[in-house]
Amino acid sequence: MVQMLGADGTFAPNEAAEQYLPYFERLDDGDFRKFYRDMVVVRRFDRDAANLQRQGQLALWVPSHGQEAAQVGSAYAARPQDHIFPSYREHVVGMIRGLDLVDILRVLKGVTMGGWNPAEAGNFHLYSFVLASQTLHATGYAMGMQFDGSTATGNPETDEAVMVYYGDGASSQGDVNEALVFASSYQTPQVFFLQNNGWAISVPVERQSRVPLALRGPGFGMPGIQIDGNDVFASYAVTAKHLDDARAGHGPALIEAMTYRVGAHTTADDPTKYRRDAETEAWLPRDPIARLRTFLEARGTEQAFFDGADAEAADYAADARRRTLEVTAPGDEVIFDNVYAEPHPLVTEQKAWLEAFEASFEDGNA
Repeated sequence: MVQMLGADGTFAPNEAAEQYLPYFERLDDGDFRKFYRDMVVVRRFDRDAANLQRQGQLALWVPSHGQEAAQVGSAYAARPQDHIFPSYREHVVGMIRGLDLVDILRVLKGVTMGGWNPAEAGNFHLYSFVLASQTLHATGYAMGMQFDGSTATGNPETDEAVMVYYGDGASSQGDVNEALVFASSYQTPQVFFLQNNGWAISVPVERQSRVPLALRGPGFGMPGIQIDGNDVFASYAVTAKHLDDARAGHGPALIEAMTYRVGAHTTADDPTKYRRDAETEAWLPRDPIARLRTFLEARGTEQAFFDGADAEAADYAADARRRTLEVTAPGDEVIFDNVYAEPHPLVTEQKAWLEAFEASFEDGNA
């Protein structure tokens, strides 16, 4: 397992990390602080979003507590021209790519059919609530890049790649395995980023696989690398290396980030029914934010920076809460608009029928 930042916050790359050190060396103190700030902001946003759901403002919330390092490091490893296909827990990845996170809250409030335009959100594609389907979408998109000639041209500034996020539970789905087959066969410019958080809702990962999931990479004909998913530096460096390889035409890779889902799978879940408290408590000292903070403190980072990050996180979450409470339900036209690229007579007829039906209640004839 590749690790650069120890659980105690010391920078101590292990032997597996040596080949990735040149990618870590791209980073500077500004990047370290940026990583920390984003993790702190999204954790506060995550907490407040869960509270919104408990208060009846959202139908569902999907927490990301504990998985911030895996997501932040990998997200910053991508280039602006890359395309990102998330599952439904990659909130901070969307934020880094330029997505307004209130758009995610709108989806989970049930007031939008999709959520956002990926072209306006840093090529961050829509959340996929159909488990594992995003891996097929991503692989197809990566194949399209090859057909379009937008990758492996030799220009790293413009060559494109795809990264797709999924979990250990999704890895048991047929869609993931089909995507791996096509990615390997076509040698797509793609990174499969598997966040192994220990649980597929209530099913532990050891029930799903008797060997590390990273080994499935070589089984399908691509590199498989296991990283400490609570180590933001390992996440960045390993992802940067394999995205570079993908853009250069060297084919796909599979990264398994070993992390932990500290909270519930979603707000519809109660992990106390199937998970021991001792297991969760054993993971808490490996918290990715605390780990990076210790590293920064050892480098002389002033207290004012940490206080500022906390203040920014509180302000960000408060703003998201305020704007979410202002969100109203859309009109009926969203049912019909954009079903077809051009007006369609059947859809027009159906829209007119619904308008007449609703109007019948207003005039008292119904």
